[in-house]
Amino acid sequence: MTRPLFQTLYARLALGLFLLLVIVGGLFTVLSLYSVREYSAAVSQELNRDLASNLVSDRNLVTDGQINHSELKRLFDLYMSINPSIEIYLLDRDGLILSYSANPAKIKRKHVSLEPVHRLLENPDAYPLQGDDPRSHDRHKVFSVTQVPDAENPTGYLYVVLRGEEYDFAESMVHSDRLLQMGGGALAISLFVGLLAGLLFFRLLTRRLSRLTARVEAFEAGVKDTTDTSDDAGVPGDDVDYLAARFDQMAARIAGQLELLKDKDHQRRQLVAQVSHDLRTPLASIQGYLETLGMKQQELSPDERRRFLNVALAETLRLSKLVDELFELAALDARERQPLAEPFMPAELLYDVVQKHRPKAEQAGVTLSITHVQPAMVCADIAMTERVLDNLIGNAVDHSPAGAEVKLSVTADSGGVEICVRDAGAGIGQQDIDHVFDPFYQAPGASRTGHAGLGLAIARRMAELQQGRVSVESQPGDGAEFRFWLPLADSAAKESTEL
Repeated sequence: MTRPLFQTLYARLALGLFLLLVIVGGLFTVLSLYSVREYSAAVSQELNRDLASNLVSDRNLVTDGQINHSELKRLFDLYMSINPSIEIYLLDRDGLILSYSANPAKIKRKHVSLEPVHRLLENPDAYPLQGDDPRSHDRHKVFSVTQVPDAENPTGYLYVVLRGEEYDFAESMVHSDRLLQMGGGALAISLFVGLLAGLLFFRLLTRRLSRLTARVEAFEAGVKDTTDTSDDAGVPGDDVDYLAARFDQMAARIAGQLELLKDKDHQRRQLVAQVSHDLRTPLASIQGYLETLGMKQQELSPDERRRFLNVALAETLRLSKLVDELFELAALDARERQPLAEPFMPAELLYDVVQKHRPKAEQAGVTLSITHVQPAMVCADIAMTERVLDNLIGNAVDHSPAGAEVKLSVTADSGGVEICVRDAGAGIGQQDIDHVFDPFYQAPGASRTGHAGLGLAIARRMAELQQGRVSVESQPGDGAEFRFWLPLADSAAKESTEL
């Protein structure tokens, strides 16, 4: 899905950069103008700090210790023509304006504060120092000042405003034209270069985000991304690289989980189909015999009726066993049934289970023999262990031909006890050996022995609940050997403590 340009991160970053540059440029312009004015005022006051005293001495303003007012008036007229940027005022000792060189209509003050005057007289290097501007009620200007007629007998002050009203007018004219053109041009060039560099930098940053967005959209659309990112996690980078690496890992994990869900869904469908088939067969058999018995009850002999009832009862028992196994497998998968571990000798339990299966084996013409026993103690659930042995031994008897021998043994090692059950049947092909523990699995072409294919699945789950395992080894035509391993009592107790 293509998004509008102004909704992209790049466009928003560009707009943010433009606004930031405009704000920074405006602040820089204001601060620069203020700094230039302060700097210019400081330079003007430094260059002219002795101007007032030089005017007194050069123009003979003091005669016999008194102010020569006629000479002062000529001084006012002269400097209004020669240097209109300065304004000269004569103050008394209280700051009252006695005389001045300005137009009387433009004088707004009658009194000048003497605090900055005294500070500048005491410290001539304290510049820029601004005093009152007689032409304004609130404006201040840099100035030069001296005591008159002299420092030993002061009767007033010669107060010279260095940047008067004429200077302000000329400065405003320059600023409004030339300075603004130069400053505006410099600001525009700076903003353009900064914006161009920022856009290029943002493009380099957001390009990787755009690629990541495309990969996310492709993942959402189900298109496999062929980009090789196998080394991303090991390469140091910034947050974008880290995000891309984490997304690749997440995408791989989600893809694996989806495949697992598909496989589980396929197994569930297959399981439902197999359950339906295995339930339908005994139900159909029961229904058929009972319907026949009901319709032809008068025509059937007592022996035939008895045979029909026996077959229906056997199918009912088979159906009941299948349902019980289904509930048992479901409880084991949901971990609703937990083992009650206790120490016992598996060899003694094996003898008991063999005795239980010996009548069925003799009826099938199969011999059960325990060839080797190593006494050892395990810590497991006796009932679950017996159930596993029932399944393994029952399968071995069912798959062994008449006159064959089923061999059993118990061996111990440093970690646990292994019970082996070896039959003399046709064996299991390599293509089927990985599926023998799947529910309802039966090898293609194998004859059904009345089992639904749940016994080995139940046996494996019971073994795993006890920290054990069940495995199989087989070659076609050479029988199959099932191995049931349980941890020793000491090992199981230690593992339970660690857990």
